[in-house]
Amino acid sequence: MARFVVLVIDSFGVGAMADVPRVRPQDTGANTCGHILEQQPGLRLPTLEKLGLINALGYAPGVMLPSPSAIWGVAALQHEGGDTFMGHQEILGTLPRSPLRMPFNEVIDRVEKALQDAGWHTERQGEGLSWLLVEGAVAIGDNLEADLGQVYNITGNLNQVSFDTVRAIGLVVRKQVEVGRVIAFGGRLASTQSIFAAVEEKEGRYIGINAPRSGVYQQDFQVVHMGYGVDDSVQVPARLHAVGIPTVLIGKVADIVSNPHGTSWQNLVDSQKIMTITLEELGRHQNLFICTNIQETDLAGHAEDVARYADRLQLVDQQLALLLAEMQPEDCLVVMADHGNDPTIGHSKHTREKVPLLVWQPGLLPGEIGLRPTLSDVGATVCDFFGAAAPQNGRSFLPLLNRKENR
Repeated sequence: MARFVVLVIDSFGVGAMADVPRVRPQDTGANTCGHILEQQPGLRLPTLEKLGLINALGYAPGVMLPSPSAIWGVAALQHEGGDTFMGHQEILGTLPRSPLRMPFNEVIDRVEKALQDAGWHTERQGEGLSWLLVEGAVAIGDNLEADLGQVYNITGNLNQVSFDTVRAIGLVVRKQVEVGRVIAFGGRLASTQSIFAAVEEKEGRYIGINAPRSGVYQQDFQVVHMGYGVDDSVQVPARLHAVGIPTVLIGKVADIVSNPHGTSWQNLVDSQKIMTITLEELGRHQNLFICTNIQETDLAGHAEDVARYADRLQLVDQQLALLLAEMQPEDCLVVMADHGNDPTIGHSKHTREKVPLLVWQPGLLPGEIGLRPTLSDVGATVCDFFGAAAPQNGRSFLPLLNRKENR
């Protein structure tokens, strides 16, 4: 019996990457974990402390200390920027490609023609900068919440069209553009005028729908993320399926990673529910890979709310102790993040930070696994653990884990 769990605490970085002054100067000095502990000096996270969080952070800004029993390391982001979607694709073994950055108005002609050729009715909206209205209920434009120019949104009123329609429109757009992500989503709105009322322009180049203002998140929200250059046939879930190991994805990772042969718990945000499902799934299988995402930390980062971030960390830490208690000698756990989201840095976007790699398995000797050059080293280690073919990207650190009986 062997089970492997990867718990991603979304946005919980441990310090700005070395290239930040050159590629993302707005993130200079970012340190999500460090700054939260500085502002909450009495915060105790005993399970994360035991697993080596302070070891990975590199200094002790509060009451927690380095752990002498930890197996720990730090991982760099190989993908550009700091992105939840590409972070998880990278974790599960994808070699990140450099996406195009382009305002939607530079591709609107191509997208509109492709949609019309596919039989969709389109209307251009806006003066100067334009966005597309499709079938009178679906808006296409720039994503205004992520780094501008990297993502296009397909925003639908599910009271007028089905989510399958929104997804189909998104697939047409995805084939026409090379930005990092196309997000097709929708919710039930009393009127499509809610979409019109949420139109915003930024920097004189970008136009789209402010998703929170539109109200699509409030009732029956559904979403699918479509990435650029992602080949799911060489990711961890496909590699494990080939050797008979089931994959369970829980939380936001289930919304953004392909898992056709496994179980995906989608559209979940509540951290308690997510951790409860993780424990329940662990108990259902003798051989299993689980990847769980805790999104509420990321939401607290976007809200620049240190107290809320600390509160969510405490909940996760408590639940993590229960998870450790259920794990058997052959099981393995990795706790990590996918980027940073420093609530103290002065902006509300993700921050480009290294992330902690905290490894736990009963009977392992303490040790360091070093600075890993890519998040994909986790995916490569998962495949190595189960004897599956390696994913597209990454190098396993399994050989660095030493058991006490081998001394």
